[in-house]
Amino acid sequence: MENQKIISKIFLYLAVLAGIIWLGSYIERLILSYQLFDGVEFTLRAYLNNQNLPAIFTMLDASTILTTIVYILFIVLFSLFLVTSKISLKQNGWLFIVSLIIFLTLPFEAYLISIDYKCIMMINSGHSDPITILNLYIMRFKILSSFPIIEILSYFAVLFLVLFRPLVKADKL
Repeated sequence: MENQKIISKIFLYLAVLAGIIWLGSYIERLILSYQLFDGVEFTLRAYLNNQNLPAIFTMLDASTILTTIVYILFIVLFSLFLVTSKISLKQNGWLFIVSLIIFLTLPFEAYLISIDYKCIMMINSGHSDPITILNLYIMRFKILSSFPIIEILSYFAVLFLVLFRPLVKADKL
């Protein structure tokens, strides 16, 4: 890893930065979104109604846009790092596992982003029905119910693997 081109180091730095920003904003967004509901039945909290839901969704919209843009940026930058770095995945097991985690979670996250995109478009159009947006949020939570938690834990494992870089195959002399 020491004798990498400067461009691959830049892509790695930017990918790590985007990944950390995405992970933090994703956790924050999940915490805020889950605060709308009581229990696992996804019933609205007592103090929420049709009058204050549009304002709440507008506030959550910024977080949704941030997580969407930064995740796409993270995937692009990580892919560019893999292409430009010339690091052998066979020699560096940690990078192979990191790549597997990132690219195996990509289709599921892309599906969730498609639901988020619908929410973003409805909120920013100005003609949004709060109940429809609420149903999209509930659908997002119900379809892949525990996936966001599994994804967060997987990305913490990615941080561990990147920091300690286990499973490096030694070169034969």
